[in-house]
Amino acid sequence: MDSLIAKELDSMLKHWELMSGSDYDDAEEDAARFQESFYRFMDIIRDWIESLSKRPKTVEEALQLPELAHITANLPAPLYLNFETELELILEGQSRILDPFED
Repeated sequence: MDSLIAKELDSMLKHWELMSGSDYDDAEEDAARFQESFYRFMDIIRDWIESLSKRPKTVEEALQLPELAHITANLPAPLYLNFETELELILEGQSRILDPFED
């Protein structure tokens, strides 16, 4: 697996663990850090997919790529749907619309 992808995956999973174990006082900050790391990770995935000589056309094709199969095997179940949704947007050439009122 690409070292940048592996690094961002590890970072995102660490933020997930922190958020999952947050106490009330830290929950908002931990959630924001996780969200930022998740979308940074997805941006790395977008760049990687766009660099492929043969891009997958469907989510099913993409998930069969060894790199993405490794990622999904390591994702906590609650993150799988988010990953799949973002992957679908990437394959459709769309970008998520960020909330202009978010910090």
